[in-house]
Amino acid sequence: MGHCNDADAPIVSLDDTPPLAAHVVTSRSGYTHHGIYVGDGKVVHYAGLSRGWRPGPVEEISLTEFSRGRPVRVRPPSQPPFDRSDVVARARSRLGEDRYRILSNNCEHFCEWCVCGESRSRQVELWRRQPRYALLAALQFIGGCVRPRSLPACSSWRAPA
Repeated sequence: MGHCNDADAPIVSLDDTPPLAAHVVTSRSGYTHHGIYVGDGKVVHYAGLSRGWRPGPVEEISLTEFSRGRPVRVRPPSQPPFDRSDVVARARSRLGEDRYRILSNNCEHFCEWCVCGESRSRQVELWRRQPRYALLAALQFIGGCVRPRSLPACSSWRAPA
């Protein structure tokens, strides 16, 4: 199946409710968290490590719980192969799945599969191409701000979207 995301497409900020079936994104410490907006103020996401070190299943939660008070943005697909109702059905078809793997089946893989039919994570691809980003993400995630000399300070670093 063809790739539907434009690598250079911006993630746009939201002022109110996302469109139905939108791939929504919010920042976390060291990474971005992804979900599918399914309407009525709800998001289906792979809980994965979104609550710290405890892995979690694909679940439906409120947009407020998903955002945790942080801005929510939308990743626009350039040529989605599925219509909105199919994207929502695909997301809900995996509710309860509990096979989270940070490098091969994370929240971004899940959303890309729902919207595009292709399991893919740009974050993981970046980490594999530039391992220093994986190191920084891990340090931010665990709450440390240890800085190897060749890397920027944790407080100023943000992973590229």
